[in-house]
Amino acid sequence: MALRGVRVLELAGLAPGPFCGMILADFGAEVVLVDRLGSVNHPSHLARGKRSLALDLKRSPGAAVLRRMCARADVLLEPFRCGVMEKLQLGPETLQQDNPKLIYARLSGFGQSGIFSKVAGHDINYVALSGVLSKIGRSGENPYPPLNLLADFGGGGLMCTLGILLALFERTRSGLGQVIDANMVEGTAYLSTFLWKTQAMGLWAQPRGQNLLDGGAPFYTTYKTADGEFMAVGAIEPQFYTLLLKGLGLESEELPSQMSIEDWPEVKKKFADVFARKTKAEWCQIFDGTDACVTPVLTLEEALHHQHNRERGSFITDEEQHASPRPAPQLSRTPAVPSAKRDPSVGEHTVEVLKDYGFSQEEIHQLHSDRIIESNKLKANL
Repeated sequence: MALRGVRVLELAGLAPGPFCGMILADFGAEVVLVDRLGSVNHPSHLARGKRSLALDLKRSPGAAVLRRMCARADVLLEPFRCGVMEKLQLGPETLQQDNPKLIYARLSGFGQSGIFSKVAGHDINYVALSGVLSKIGRSGENPYPPLNLLADFGGGGLMCTLGILLALFERTRSGLGQVIDANMVEGTAYLSTFLWKTQAMGLWAQPRGQNLLDGGAPFYTTYKTADGEFMAVGAIEPQFYTLLLKGLGLESEELPSQMSIEDWPEVKKKFADVFARKTKAEWCQIFDGTDACVTPVLTLEEALHHQHNRERGSFITDEEQHASPRPAPQLSRTPAVPSAKRDPSVGEHTVEVLKDYGFSQEEIHQLHSDRIIESNKLKANL
């Protein structure tokens, strides 16, 4: 796989960090998840393909273990607030002095500087501070978050992965690592560059929920069907809009101009009335295979079994028969081969990981006696 041989140490965290580590593991990196002592499981359920080392970083011998491991690693991924790693004597200056090739990825909510850098937050707060949340929501309603996908996984985990890959590529020229300041506010803002660049065009001139691409247009929104399901409509271009009207059984001559914004509420009501007359399956029979840009709103279970997704193998199943999306994008020569094994239990690989990183059996025994590490391999096997 593309990242074969790349050694990654991921310090346990929530959502964005585990997702970043999982992507790296899916594409071949050797990812060690450094878990806290006493942890029961991995709450984000994104430990696929990783090995788990249970280590107490709050005590100096535990911090010394991580420092020694970083001397042999390619990437360190840490998800803490600004200043935490420095308090542990594990900041980038210290670790890169030991290993100048180390790529030190810092994934945080607000970044390594600024007045919010040391305060708590979650996806909704980062999306709010980026300016993006102000654009999402129905007309006349409060802004609402698009689950926790935008900041945690798009602006956070995925952007951090990009930073790591860029740093790995640059290292092939310079031979040196670097520090990555990946944060969810700026990552989300960067994802929204299109919003900023198109403001002058008037694309977002109307109030929230009344614009072309935010649900305001009757040809770019969702509609409820006779069986309580939904269809998604995205017929922006005139030729696609014509096909939409044909499928709905409407005549363009009897409707206002497609881009007449003041008439959009009226047209939306008319479309809603038509969509409510047939079931989702009936609308699929009408629109499937056309360029009307009308698709069913599928549940996760329906997406898993949809013909198109099955033909492409878009979802995979692990040994416990749990389904999840296949890693993307597909590479032709070195595609991702995600692990089908269950996620590791906390501390399952403690001994073997330490051996791989040069620790002797005697050292491992002493660390265990001092309760710096935990090994739960026996428990995992049971």
